[in-house]
Amino acid sequence: MRRLAWVVLAAGLPVMAFAQDAVIRVEAKRGDDVAEAAARWASQLGDVVTFPLPRGWTAIAIGPLTPEEAAERIEALKDARQIPQDSFVTVPGDDVVLTPVGAAPTVSEAATAEPAAPPPNLPAPGAYIRLQSVQARADADAALAEWRKTFPEAGLTELPNGWFGVVLGPVGRATADAWLDVFEDGDVVPDDAFVSDASELGAVIEAGEAPDLPAPPATPAEMPPLDQVQRALRWAGVYDGEIDGKTGPRTRDAIETEILASRLSTDPGTAMRELIARRDAWRAEVGLTMLDDHATGLSVMAPMDRLAFDRTERALSIYGPRDGSGAALILFSQPGGQQELLDLSGLVTALGWVPQPTRTIKPGHVLLEGANEAHIGRAEGWVRDGRAEGFVLIWPAADAEGQARIAAEMSDSFARKGPAANDAATGEAALPVE
Repeated sequence: MRRLAWVVLAAGLPVMAFAQDAVIRVEAKRGDDVAEAAARWASQLGDVVTFPLPRGWTAIAIGPLTPEEAAERIEALKDARQIPQDSFVTVPGDDVVLTPVGAAPTVSEAATAEPAAPPPNLPAPGAYIRLQSVQARADADAALAEWRKTFPEAGLTELPNGWFGVVLGPVGRATADAWLDVFEDGDVVPDDAFVSDASELGAVIEAGEAPDLPAPPATPAEMPPLDQVQRALRWAGVYDGEIDGKTGPRTRDAIETEILASRLSTDPGTAMRELIARRDAWRAEVGLTMLDDHATGLSVMAPMDRLAFDRTERALSIYGPRDGSGAALILFSQPGGQQELLDLSGLVTALGWVPQPTRTIKPGHVLLEGANEAHIGRAEGWVRDGRAEGFVLIWPAADAEGQARIAAEMSDSFARKGPAANDAATGEAALPVE
């Protein structure tokens, strides 16, 4: 019986946590939009920094933090819907300069500063989405606290009729009408929610903040090719279906979910174009490039900024961590079939590359996923044209979201580029397991 060879020293693949400080990337902007967006995030979150990205983009992030702090904080902020759902933890390189936004004034500056004006008693001009109205103040406070789990920007006013209103605004009237439709379609707000002008809201009891809700475009944008949309939706974590370029309930539901989660636009075409642009900026930031591996004959999109070629071992090509990144990649390819993929399942587990894996085994396909405190492992293999081939990705545990996105990119792009030089080097049709 043919078997897949794994003649590798496990000690040759160091797996470690991040050595540098981490940040939580919340947005990427370029041009004149950077300063305004950074100031807005700083007013909401405080410890905000910016740093340059490729092709003229600028990242806006929270930090610097330890990887552990970043992993804990990003979940809390997402649960509170204070940051976009596609925010992620990243570790800028040693040569990247983090620029704080809205640094605190010095003692002398604070002493001479003019006292802040008292908050106005009337809501700022504009339109507001009336989320809920209640009669008792205690119930109003409880309602506001509950609504802020979904809309952290919500505020509370005392209505002219003596009731209390939980409101979201101010925004333009067209913007409020468009987003109310989206929120109602997504069952985020009740059917009796409606739009009011500021003059109808009475006195401010607890001020909210103007929500970041883009105005609807004058002309709806054309939907990008659906295979690109599906890949971007999977990158955002809202789609797990096939990348087939076909519309269907799962794709439509994922588009609606992403619009509600990220609030990029009320127009699906515009929202998906913005999402694709965000994915492209992320791909550039993490250094995703096409790796053509001569030894195995395989090609795959891989984070080469984090990887450095180490060696080949018969059917394997091994890439270790670059500059202490904690990442590693193993490509494998040899003649074989389903049995070789089943061998992979046991060997990868035994070597600790995928700790305590969950296995998904189908004809012609094997997927292993697992993690421990140090790293996340994913091994995926296929039987294609009489060969057993695939990859193992090892990634630091502090960046679970980044790992999931990179693994999806690798799975999508994995292909055979040419013949495997390793086959000729060994002169064997299959390699025995030792």
